This record gives sequence, C-alpha cells and structure tokens, in this order.
Amino acid sequence: MATLAPSNSAADPARPAHVPADHVVDVDIYAPPRIAELGFHHAWRELQANSPAVVWTPQNEGHWIALSGDALRDVQSDAARFSSRVIVLPRSIGEGHGLIPTTIDPPEHRPYRVLLNAHLNPATVRGLDDTIRQTAIDLIDGFIADGGCDFTARYAEIFPIRVFMAMVGLPESEAATIRHWASCMTRPGMDMSFEDAKQAFFERLAPVVDERRAQPGEDMLSGMMAAQMPGLDRRLTRDEALKISTQVLIAGVDTVVNFLGFVIVELARDPALRAQLRAMGDNVMPAVNEFFRRFGLVTIAREVRDDIADFHGVSLKAGDMICIPTQVHGLDETLNPDPLAIDFARRRAPHSAFGSGPHMCPGQELARKEVAITLEEWLRRIPDFALAPDADLSPVPGIVGALRRVTLTWPA
Repeated sequence: MATLAPSNSAADPARPAHVPADHVVDVDIYAPPRIAELGFHHAWRELQANSPAVVWTPQNEGHWIALSGDALRDVQSDAARFSSRVIVLPRSIGEGHGLIPTTIDPPEHRPYRVLLNAHLNPATVRGLDDTIRQTAIDLIDGFIADGGCDFTARYAEIFPIRVFMAMVGLPESEAATIRHWASCMTRPGMDMSFEDAKQAFFERLAPVVDERRAQPGEDMLSGMMAAQMPGLDRRLTRDEALKISTQVLIAGVDTVVNFLGFVIVELARDPALRAQLRAMGDNVMPAVNEFFRRFGLVTIAREVRDDIADFHGVSLKAGDMICIPTQVHGLDETLNPDPLAIDFARRRAPHSAFGSGPHMCPGQELARKEVAITLEEWLRRIPDFALAPDADLSPVPGIVGALRRVTLTWPA
C-alpha cells in the first residue's frame, strides 16, 4: 500500500525531452536541500534564489516546481490551464485523494465552496470571538505559573483544534486520533498508508454523516448537509458528505497548529519584535498578515491540462504535474524586498499562505482570528519569553511545514 514518500532516486524517471537540462534540480519537495541545516523557510528561499522560475525534479515520480512568486500565482489562479484533479505528489498517491472541493475544478466546485463559505465567512468568525479568546486564556492560564511549557503540546496542538472540534460538533477527546489520521495523509514515514488513513476517516465519519443528514444539529457539518447546494437544487449525497467532511477535518487540525510554532519561535528569538507587538495593543492584524506572508507552509500541486508552449521559460505538456510550494510566494525578493525579515509596516505584500484563485482557503478568516487572539492574549500574560534548551526545531517533512517541538521558558 502506498505511503506519502519520495521515490527511490534510482527508479525515478529520466528527464523528459521537453525538459531543458539547465532547469533540472534533484529536489525532494518534502525535504528540500539543506532543510536540516537552514530550516524550512530558509531552505526554500535558498532554492528559489539559485534557480529559474520553474524547475523540474526527477523525485516523487518526476514533476515541475514553480519557484517564483509570479509563476506560483499563475498556476494557482488559472484553473483553465492547471487542474486540481490531482493535488498531492507523487501522482500515484494524489490520484487516490479525491476529496472535495479541493480536487474539483471550477465551475463544478462552486456549490461545494458556497457550503464551506457559509460557515467560515467573516460574520460567522466574528461571532466566535469570545469563544476563541476564552479558549486561549484558559490554556495560557493553565501553565503560566510554571515558568515554561511545551508550546507545541500544551497550546498549539490544543487551541485551534479545540475551537474547530466544537465548530464541527465532534468530541475533543477524538482530536489526537483525527490529527494522526490527517498526518498520515500529509506526511511521509507515518504508520498508516494514505489509503488506510482516508478509509479511517470515512469509517469514523459515516455514522456522523448518517445521523446529521437525518437529524441536522447546529454544527458546521450538519449545516452543510442540510443545505441546498446553489445551482444543483439538492443536498450533498452521502459520498459527497463523507469527502467534504474529511477534507474539512484535515484542514482544521493541521495548518494553524504548525503555523503558530513558527510564529512563537520568531517572537522568542526577537525581544524587539515582541515589544513592537505589545505596542500595537489589540490592533495586531497588520502583524498577523505579515506573519502569514513570511511563514507560508503548504506544498501542493496541479496537473497541466493542455500543452503550454511557454510558461515562465519552459514548455509544459498535458498531464505534467507542477508543484506549488505556497511558501515561496511571500519569500520572492522581487515581490517583497528583504523577504526573510519581519516588517509589520509592509502593506498588501503578495503571498499565498491561503492560496489564490478559485481554491483560496475558505478558513482564512478563522485562521487570522485565532492567530490574532493568540498574540494578544499571550503577550498580555507572558510579555517576555525565550526558547528552552530542550526545544527541537528540526523540520518535520510533509505537505504542511512543521517544527518538531517548541518549548519555551519565562520568568515564573
């Protein structure tokens, strides 16, 4: 059974005839060169700085990589030329993904996106403000007197997941299991295959789907199953409900968890940055936007629909796969000067932390709110802190960038 993992280089395909030799790099997108030495974002930035806008790698069954911000934006935003039918590499794994609406192209995907947007729009998220804030306060107050904590285990892996599990009406006690299944579908070297983890989701969600299709509650999953889809004049089928519910859970228990680790490490290392944030009071959204620009995380892909004679200097053939590591958009120095620096004064800095085009992340408002509240409540209670000696900042390979363990210390 297949697992998400790089191909054996000895078995990787030879360079196709349409791939120029000077655009070939031997890169595993789940562990780019020097990632252990430089860290996740610096490794991607170095690869970007030393490569053409679009390159080809023989690894993971052979595929292109969009490395410039403009190339990445063009792939994401142009569904007429780049299909979302397969979004996970290698292709042999991605072919079995099939979740919705992430693997459906417009306009067919629109009714499903409308269902998601209805439960994740700005007005809905504003209504969750008190709940999100109290969750953050309760967690921080639970360890503040200790003078330190494992931030990953005691905050990042609990806070956004507790909020999200309440939204979808599932018990928080199942969060660890659901997150493990999600990791098996997004990270190499796990103890379940991609197919087995997906099946585990389906088996767990089947009775939930059946119950809420018959007797909808007030939660997000019930709301999606009870709604009539615009333009189709029908509700989700059972199969569609399983696929969209699985996709919702994967997205809800992984990305913000890992993003918070990168942000808190940056703040732990930089007292001046903490002081800037404290001075902003409750107006931290410019800082939140800059952090998302700087710390993009998600590496996915698209499939080329038809031959493209010239795409940022290379010819693409129908059926080619092209990787879109969203983190490189915000790190492109031609778009964002001094891109590795954190600058809260940047305005409208281009990035793809939430993607772009028809598949732009529907949960972006919730993510921004969770990060903003974390910054406000953390710095209000723990204004000064540092990395603890036992912090393990080694990168964790996978579709979503992550740090292994962030531990902190502060004056008790």
